Amino acid sequence: MEQLLRVQNFNVSSDGYGAGEGQSLEHPFGHADPGTMFSWAGATASWPSRTDPGGSRGLDDYFTRDFANNIGAEIMGRGKFGPQHGPWGNEDWRGWWGDEPPFHMPVFVMTHHPRPAFTLSDTTFHFVEGDPAAVLAKAKEAAQGKDVRLGGGASTIRRFLDADLVDALHVAVAPTKLGAGSRLWESPDELRDRFHLDIVPSPSGGVTHHVFWRK
Repeated sequence: MEQLLRVQNFNVSSDGYGAGEGQSLEHPFGHADPGTMFSWAGATASWPSRTDPGGSRGLDDYFTRDFANNIGAEIMGRGKFGPQHGPWGNEDWRGWWGDEPPFHMPVFVMTHHPRPAFTLSDTTFHFVEGDPAAVLAKAKEAAQGKDVRLGGGASTIRRFLDADLVDALHVAVAPTKLGAGSRLWESPDELRDRFHLDIVPSPSGGVTHHVFWRK
């Protein structure tokens, strides 16, 4: 079975931004409000960090449950890993997620400033330089026959889209505007030449799900 490159549960504003300006340690998404952008997933019964019973079912819950389905490795840009830019300086920073990252698989962080790989719990972070096709080849090998998830941010996803390497995308569009930041698109119609597109409003009203699959 062919290994796919999939974008799962990626969130953007109504004007196409996946994160705002001014990313920092205190504000991983810049001036974007995570509560507005991502609340639909956190409200579901299958949200991994849920500590109380309950939560919504239906379509939102399906996408939350499907997030890790048949995924064997993830690719992310450096901005998703942390707020630093340029040479690492020190290598004490090990990501936003603490000692138990939520990935449970090999993760390939794209950067022009490689550093040694390290493992936290059952997640190994590899720091790689190269064009999207070369990085995808490494991730597919590590995924051992499963699909690869392209985790973001928006500029990283755009690089893989422009290289025509993405097979499927699920993008949740929140009813808020950011005006600036890291942009995935001006309009989802930009992808209709290569992808089929279904647009389904969330029953919760929090987002509109955009599901793309390659023609």
